Amino acid sequence: MPEPGRRPVLLVLHQEQSTPGRLGRLLQERGYPLDIRRPRFGDPLPETMRDHAGAVIFGGPMSANDPDAFVRREIDWIEVPLREERPFLGLCLGAQMLAKCLGATVCAHPKGRAEIGYYPLLPTEAGRDFAGEIGQPWPSHVYHWHREGFTCPSGADTLATGDDFPTQAIRVGPSAFGLQFHPEVTHAMICCWTVRAAERLRLPGAQDRARQIEGRFMHDGRVVAWLDAFLDHWLAGTGSPQAAS
Repeated sequence: MPEPGRRPVLLVLHQEQSTPGRLGRLLQERGYPLDIRRPRFGDPLPETMRDHAGAVIFGGPMSANDPDAFVRREIDWIEVPLREERPFLGLCLGAQMLAKCLGATVCAHPKGRAEIGYYPLLPTEAGRDFAGEIGQPWPSHVYHWHREGFTCPSGADTLATGDDFPTQAIRVGPSAFGLQFHPEVTHAMICCWTVRAAERLRLPGAQDRARQIEGRFMHDGRVVAWLDAFLDHWLAGTGSPQAAS
């Protein structure tokens, strides 16, 4: 149940049937109402973060380079939480939008490779410092579903790297983060994605469905422990209107 005085967290989704997955559940367990909006289908975005505890832009099948008006609108809107130094989190497409908002490049792998499944995550020195900050080590492997990556924008810190896509996690200022991976994914989401988009499992670098499910059993416990600690840190001091002032 939402706790009295908790401002909602703004969640930006990109498909009619998309859900915030585990992240939505963990926010609700902490007493935060969810303000789910889909700008692709006409939902507006707030002019200020004053009435929200934080904002998350999730992934989707589109590209941050697409010319659609809603894509450009979301990228431009990210300036609002950045300017106000409010908690912002971009996941996969959302991370690419954050990078593009700051002038970085979003592009496909030069050899056409994809990351679909569980892949190693390698924290940088800044990333190891951040792990100490939140009191939880990074998971060794995280779940991906993407064919494009992004460069680290000027002024941001790279917190974690990978093999085919070197920029895996960035931090911008005190409160904005971009993750190329999907810590929010649930078992049901993996089952759904690997069935509805099964053709993508034939892309170079992609893992088959059995390997992905095996990877979940091997690595998901560490992912949820990290996400739990991350959310506590990310939302620290934002739970009431008084905290914002």
